[in-house]
Amino acid sequence: MRSFASDNNSGIEAEILAAIMAANVAHATPYGNDPYTEKAAELLKQTFGKSSTAYFVNNGTAANVLSLQAMVRSYNAIICANSAHIIVHEVGAVVNFSGCSIFAIPQQHGKITAAAIEARYLESLQERHNNKPNVVSIAQTTECGTVYSIDELSAIAAVCKKYKLLFHMDGCRLSNAAAALNKSLKEITADVGVDVLTFGGTKNGLLFGEAIIFFREDLAADFGYIQKQGLQLNSKMRFLAAQFIPYIEKNIWLKNAGHANLMCQRLAKGLATRKDIKFVYPVESNQLFAYFSKSIIRATQAKFPYYILDEKTNFIRVVTSFDTSETEVDEFINLALAVKESA
Repeated sequence: MRSFASDNNSGIEAEILAAIMAANVAHATPYGNDPYTEKAAELLKQTFGKSSTAYFVNNGTAANVLSLQAMVRSYNAIICANSAHIIVHEVGAVVNFSGCSIFAIPQQHGKITAAAIEARYLESLQERHNNKPNVVSIAQTTECGTVYSIDELSAIAAVCKKYKLLFHMDGCRLSNAAAALNKSLKEITADVGVDVLTFGGTKNGLLFGEAIIFFREDLAADFGYIQKQGLQLNSKMRFLAAQFIPYIEKNIWLKNAGHANLMCQRLAKGLATRKDIKFVYPVESNQLFAYFSKSIIRATQAKFPYYILDEKTNFIRVVTSFDTSETEVDEFINLALAVKESA
């Protein structure tokens, strides 16, 4: 059964599977000392800039936890949105591994503003009696499916620079953001002042794996030890890294993300014809949040699974993937439209 529950439910891009098989033809040196990892890291350097350094880890939580661990000490704090994945969906892993605190601030459609960051930073200045903020972390796309603009990112970077804060970006759906903005990956990261990035692939056609991109050499200096201690130095790293070779070389990241975004726009356009479907956030990437009637939920979930985030209000999330087809989107729309409209 096809699912609209999450892009984590999607399959693996055929060329990615082929790359894994190609890396399986002979033996190779373990722990990333192999030609596949070397080539993938070089491709990422070409993509994100000469000053960048890439490391590969197994999953998104590890990417966030270890990248942030490299940026903080236990007395520090991380400023982020109160909807951030690092506090809502990662079981306190960042706090557990780093020992630091998290200062969650209000968001609007998943976004935090430069002004709100500045206000929270200034509020925390109590000499040694409060945790010292050292990092601002945002998600691009946000947990609400919205996309920070270049101007918004630049404003956040400016506040970080003003107060000597580090700028961290959770980019598990970064490709969707770049496709939505029609910008390169570098333009929405290195060029706007991001210091450390987690670059996702699992939600966009990879079997598994994320890349951590450091844009400052000093932050990456001891990361090899953090990676090992954090249980993320994969012995057969070549199978993880090999996926990123066609992903970057053949622009699979852009093709897949662009298609997922397009399918979500198609879905939103079709559902918008019903007055009793209320969209909660702007549909800017591959996630759609809305209020459905119970009858629409019953009709659509009979064929396509997706998440009901709040049973009382019928608040739902629908996610399109790189392998979502127009036929599936249209069938979902038709099932919803066939339900008698509620008052």
